[in-house]
Amino acid sequence: MIRVNVFVEGQTEETFVRELLYEYFQDKNIYLNPILVKTSSTGKGGVVSYAKIKPQLNRKCLEDKSAFVTTMFDMYALPNDFPGISSEPKTSDPFQKAEHLEQEMGKDIGHKNFIPNLLVHEFEGLLYSQPEAFAGWFDASVVSILQAECNAFPSPEHINDHPLTAPSKRIRNCCNGYDKPLHGSLLAIDIGLDTIRQQCQHFNQWLLRLESIIP
Repeated sequence: MIRVNVFVEGQTEETFVRELLYEYFQDKNIYLNPILVKTSSTGKGGVVSYAKIKPQLNRKCLEDKSAFVTTMFDMYALPNDFPGISSEPKTSDPFQKAEHLEQEMGKDIGHKNFIPNLLVHEFEGLLYSQPEAFAGWFDASVVSILQAECNAFPSPEHINDHPLTAPSKRIRNCCNGYDKPLHGSLLAIDIGLDTIRQQCQHFNQWLLRLESIIP
């Protein structure tokens, strides 16, 4: 069985890996191990500084060269010291931006067992894969609001990263009491991995890449 250490930036993403991805990949002889990034000596979570995260990624890559290391970080609100930020392509295509940043992070880490990955634009974007799932946790009226917002974009991953209109902000605006650590992974479980993969092209490409590590 091949081990893949998945660095995540929060408790929600950690649960998402354990509850949605773990069993799927275990059936393919790939063991996913979620690791919450450390941002200080006492705190964990959040990509607030690439300089604090890089040593953690490097260390894990060197620790066991037969294992792989990957990331599940939001592209939204990346820190200014993140590789490729200063040379980001001037395009409205979020996939091109993500691929550029991932390539630059891959070059900066520089280990063959490192697989860079960013969520476009953030974890909550995945939840737009099936707005109907929100009816199980919030007032049913939010479904039509979320569906209309999703319909305004080519895909859930295109929902923009403006500070006021990022997916997480949109969800909080209409879902009273939305709490990411509580609702995020539960909604994702209700939606299901297959639906998320169908709706979210870049996310699916990451999973295909992880699947391909088995010869």
